[in-house]
Amino acid sequence: MKVILVRHGETEENSAGIFQGHIHGKLTEQGIDQARKAALRLKNEKIDAIFSSDLARAADTAKEIRHYHRDVPLILTESLREFSMGILTGKKKSEIGPIDWKNKRPEGVESEEQTKKRLRGFIDETYKKYPKSTVVFVSHGGAGRQMLALVQGKRLEEMPELGNASISIFEITEDKKHRIHMINNTGHLR
Repeated sequence: MKVILVRHGETEENSAGIFQGHIHGKLTEQGIDQARKAALRLKNEKIDAIFSSDLARAADTAKEIRHYHRDVPLILTESLREFSMGILTGKKKSEIGPIDWKNKRPEGVESEEQTKKRLRGFIDETYKKYPKSTVVFVSHGGAGRQMLALVQGKRLEEMPELGNASISIFEITEDKKHRIHMINNTGHLR
């Protein structure tokens, strides 16, 4: 299964430095433009299904991609959501200060293990249904990085930050020898 992973376009919350977590978020004008450019980049790909986080910022990005793939199902799912940010949701990063994510996670913040389990389950279920297909996953920065870490057998902190509307491409194989083709490509945004 070929997976085209797209991070959502820039949101008002991104530009304001706010922890979003499960906030729906609203794409900025730049974010809408980024989503359209990512969609245009994927216009000629043969896509069998588009899966998106059900949060508005990702769903709105996915709808731009679907504009060029009208006959392809668009499936919204909680499985592709960003990490839950618990009590940090909606707060400015600049007002919080440094956080020891490993040893003292703030209340309600989804752990790396919880996110891994959620994403691994989603990837496995999608692979069962679409083993020889090309699918698009529209997700978020943290969840996307975690997905790339899972596929490569690495830790989250080893993964680069994913830019808004970036495209990463990887293959899930039956023999578990997954292949990475591209990570965090933003060339289409220029």
